[in-house]
Amino acid sequence: MKIYPNAPGAKKKKAKEEEGEKKGNLLVTERGVVAVHDFNIDIADKEFIVLVGPSGCGKSTTLRMIAGLEEITEGEVIIDGKVVNDIPPKDRDIAMVFQSYALYPHMTVYDNMAFALKLRKMPKDEIDKKVREAAEILDITQYLDRKPKALSGGQRQRVAIGRAIVREPKVFLMDEPLSNLDAKLRNQMRAEIIKLRQRINTTFIYVTHDQTEAMTLGDRIVIMKDGFVQQIGTPQEVFNHPANIFVAGFIGTPQMNFFDATLNREGDKFTVTAYGATVEPSEDKQATLLANNAQPGSVTLGVRPEHIMLCAAGTEHSIKASVDVSEMMGSSIHLHTNVQGKDVVMVLSTVDLPADRAQGFRYGEEVNFTFGGNVIHIFDKESGKALT
Repeated sequence: MKIYPNAPGAKKKKAKEEEGEKKGNLLVTERGVVAVHDFNIDIADKEFIVLVGPSGCGKSTTLRMIAGLEEITEGEVIIDGKVVNDIPPKDRDIAMVFQSYALYPHMTVYDNMAFALKLRKMPKDEIDKKVREAAEILDITQYLDRKPKALSGGQRQRVAIGRAIVREPKVFLMDEPLSNLDAKLRNQMRAEIIKLRQRINTTFIYVTHDQTEAMTLGDRIVIMKDGFVQQIGTPQEVFNHPANIFVAGFIGTPQMNFFDATLNREGDKFTVTAYGATVEPSEDKQATLLANNAQPGSVTLGVRPEHIMLCAAGTEHSIKASVDVSEMMGSSIHLHTNVQGKDVVMVLSTVDLPADRAQGFRYGEEVNFTFGGNVIHIFDKESGKALT
């Protein structure tokens, strides 16, 4: 847990310490602002963990607590069986790559990468071997004699990663290392990090607000919001089985569509109705609804854009919509439609569409769509928790 104390002399809040109050989405108690609350995870050796969430959710603070750059209010950080709460950052055997690269501007790339090893009084020939090996892995050998100002953003980031690699730490911490790069370079560097991970095979803890990075890099993803962990799981688990509405809406591009719906129950059988269309959840979802003792009434229905299908007018369980925007993406069309004043997005493969449709849709055109009971997600209206 991380609590930033209230400023000295500030009026004490009357809110109970246990309950606290919300201020700017973060919990404020008598002790101060709770930036990270009850963060608890076991990270296996050589695992790649990604902390992801919107700005201000506590992911960088968590990383800085692991690094020792931020004091821990409550709890323990254990690395390799050893509690490191009171051990200074330099003795924790970790390496951190920052968003801003943090290279020494007056040193060459070689000296930047060798600096930590020189402090350890390592023999010169060994330093040279390690620096050149790391430069080879990252394809920056030709830049070793340059200063950082003569490098592009992507090259500087590689130097920052190289400086971490030469130390051979137990844990790599990366704080949004790609967010300063343009889209094309970011994709390229993401692939480089995946390759790098296979070559050096150590434990990575990676912070990002980009869910594409989280999905492609992580063995497991930790999704955070307002200082609380929302869900921990593999990329496939959080995509297929989001724990709540926040996770469902955060993971996946374009984001999941949400409908106001009604859950109906007859005996042990459930159906869900939205905009006059009634869908029967698949058997596994029926079983989960039963196990959760779901009660009939108002619920939120979630369907991913890629799981929506167009159908002919008058088809059973179909919903009528009018086209707002048709975005041609090459292999697919992102269709923004309006259903009774609500925006519904669908992703349609151009391969599956008739030739005239594959060119796009006109504004105001009427379409009908449906979706199967195997792809729906049902959430509690009040708590937002997944019932399926």
